[in-house]
Amino acid sequence: MHEQTLEPWTHSHRFLGARHDEHARRTRWVVALTAGMMVVEILGGLWTGSMALLADGLHMSTHALAIGITTLAYAYAKRHGHSERFVFGTGKVGDLAGFASAILLGVVAVGVAVESIQRILRPVPLAFSEALPIACVGLLVNLISAALLHDEDEEGHDNNLRSAYVHVLADAATSVLAIGAILGVRYLGWRWLDPAMGLVGAALIASWSIGLMRRAAAVLIDLAPAPELAVEIRSRVERGDVRISDLHVWRVGPGHHAAIVSLVTHEAVDANRFRRALEDLPGLSHLTVEVHRCEEAGAALRA
Repeated sequence: MHEQTLEPWTHSHRFLGARHDEHARRTRWVVALTAGMMVVEILGGLWTGSMALLADGLHMSTHALAIGITTLAYAYAKRHGHSERFVFGTGKVGDLAGFASAILLGVVAVGVAVESIQRILRPVPLAFSEALPIACVGLLVNLISAALLHDEDEEGHDNNLRSAYVHVLADAATSVLAIGAILGVRYLGWRWLDPAMGLVGAALIASWSIGLMRRAAAVLIDLAPAPELAVEIRSRVERGDVRISDLHVWRVGPGHHAAIVSLVTHEAVDANRFRRALEDLPGLSHLTVEVHRCEEAGAALRA
């Protein structure tokens, strides 16, 4: 068969999110904002000798790294979207980046917890005049970053964007807790409040890390992503003597799913009949249908 005649039956395997470029642009802005704040805090800490300022700058570097991974994942997925090396495209690259980012978030949670425990055992003086402005500026930067990364449309479930969003939320939460702790120590004399808030922040960050890890891992290991899609497929094709003998539905990218549908029937039917019945399903971007004719199965179904 001449190669040109195959064109109506071929299709792209570029399963990127509908708002891929927009999300990539947002994360680039957040990386620039976070990295800029990080550099200012580190240089300011070295110049003034403020350990609090230096420590916050180093802490922010982990978030700049994590969001940097998000940005690189968007660029890589788009660049290699048509590469034949990726059997089902590069739609899952963002989920892999999200999983890696979740691990980094877990490391941050452990670091915060360890530091908080050390401060409970060995209290250190709190520099109010330096710590409060740092926490307030850090909160402002993270609120701006969160606004840039917030996406009300959850239909695509972009775990790459979500990982960056969770990172800035975690940083914003620790800033809020830090401000509360600083004010509590300054005006109430509750020195235990600073490390206690650190432990609360560590628990919160760990919880978000685990949640993000589960979401990304579910996609990476092809855990059934859309049970409602499988139900709809069955309702559309199982008519009369037609039964589904094997059904696989999995996610290949944000807002994109693939399905393999194996049917058994006693009738001589064309697979295109079932393809037409399913091709308009939202989110079903790659479909394979196979029909097995079996007289014995048909007789059993009619019985």
